[in-house]
Amino acid sequence: MDPRSYYDAFSAGYERRRAGGYHAFVDDLEAELLEPVARERGRILEVGCGTGLILDRLRAAGARVVGADLSSGMLAAARARGFPVAQADAPALPLRDASFDAVCSFKVLAHVPDARGALAEMARVLRPGGLLVAELYNRTSLRALARALRGPERVADGVTEAAVFSRYDDLPSMRALLPDTVALERIRGVRVLTPAAIFHRVPLVGPLLRALERAAADSWLARFGGFVCLVGRKRAASPFDTPAAVG
Repeated sequence: MDPRSYYDAFSAGYERRRAGGYHAFVDDLEAELLEPVARERGRILEVGCGTGLILDRLRAAGARVVGADLSSGMLAAARARGFPVAQADAPALPLRDASFDAVCSFKVLAHVPDARGALAEMARVLRPGGLLVAELYNRTSLRALARALRGPERVADGVTEAAVFSRYDDLPSMRALLPDTVALERIRGVRVLTPAAIFHRVPLVGPLLRALERAAADSWLARFGGFVCLVGRKRAASPFDTPAAVG
């Protein structure tokens, strides 16, 4: 199945069970990384915006948001929320150079075969000094182990996660995907201690687990997150980057 068809099929039930608990908490940990830019009414692009759940959080925080996604089904839901969106493949964004204050992508780059090209495009449309937040799947995590034991989940009738490309990286290989124009500032680990999402629905256990996850997210344990967010800054342009005109 091609990626566009997979995500179109996924879009119909994408928001099921995402209103609270584990999924909403994960979205919070991700969106918080962009809040400083949002509070300054910065212009933020989300690559792989899906139905607009993260865009919703960023807009509420004050950001001017734009979304891009491969799936027309996902984009239809994002447009219904009133977001300006573009249909695009991550390694070929139809957007101007240096046109955003921040660019982010969550749970998408791990499904893009050319993740390096996608990150180069994200950096291209980011202004110098702008914030880049890129999330990848971590092979050194409880989530990776749980996925290996459980096997692919069903995302729609007759469609499982096995139908789409997926990659799991360690931290050094994640860093190696970043273009030279981006300086890595820090990482945030998301889903560090959660063995399975269902634990977040258990009374008393769920709130305790979320408190522990928040404490671990920016600690040395971040490197064991099921999702690892690379938080970087685009380097200022150097006068030596542009060749001098020959007279």
